Amino acid sequence: MGTKAMDAFVANETPVFMNKPPPHVFKLMSLPSAVLNLALGSLWCIIHVVISLFSLFSHLTFNLECFLISSGLLRKYRNLQLSRIKYLAIVVDSREAKNTVKINQLLCWLKTLGVKYVCLYDIDGVLKKLFEPSMNGSKDEKSGDYLDVSANIKALDGCHRAMTLECISGSDGKEGIAKAANLLCSTYLNGDRSGHENVKSESVFTETDMASALKSVGCGGPEPDLLLVYGPARCHLGFPAWRLRYTEIMHMGPLKSMKYGAIVKALYNFSKKHQNYGK
Repeated sequence: MGTKAMDAFVANETPVFMNKPPPHVFKLMSLPSAVLNLALGSLWCIIHVVISLFSLFSHLTFNLECFLISSGLLRKYRNLQLSRIKYLAIVVDSREAKNTVKINQLLCWLKTLGVKYVCLYDIDGVLKKLFEPSMNGSKDEKSGDYLDVSANIKALDGCHRAMTLECISGSDGKEGIAKAANLLCSTYLNGDRSGHENVKSESVFTETDMASALKSVGCGGPEPDLLLVYGPARCHLGFPAWRLRYTEIMHMGPLKSMKYGAIVKALYNFSKKHQNYGK
């Protein structure tokens, strides 16, 4: 490109670049926009402060109530009616289940309150490994099978000596239902082959059949009346769903911050609830 052509190109492009403002120059915000942004920012701060104060007030009120309950100053919590709680389940996050001091303290509190049957659950089986050495499964010497579905259930020594304890894990959930389905399938196929070879009846599995199959593979058990969840998540963390048809579920917060008064309050609130069962 010649010198004249280059000069003509620069002359044509210069006005275009001169009309554009530098990148570091910004237009000033108009007064209404600035006022609106300031108002919205102030409103957000006020809402944030109100929610924080409400959360702090609720936390302090809860701690004070737990302290008063533990001290026995609230009369209505002194005599608990535990006739409706025939079976209590405790779900613990696996990361917190390794805290044996808290687990034993929790069981001691439940024994003191008069709870007789407790089911401990964590998805990784930490509690099962912890209490399994203290449990003696009742087996049939001839068949080698457990006589009862609650093979894990046995009275333990020490603080929970008078308490019947069951420990289950995530393997009793999805794996248990798979084993039960496999058992039903094999039973159905074997039943067809033993009868008419050319005639196959329609397979109909009822709830009773499934419950019996779960019991046979060792993954059945009674349905808890109340389920207390200790962990960050507000869910049952994989507890066998077929045992939660009529179970009341309460989230208790982290295990490390558990309180005796909170347990008493949960048991009292459950004793005052009315459940309607369908036909």
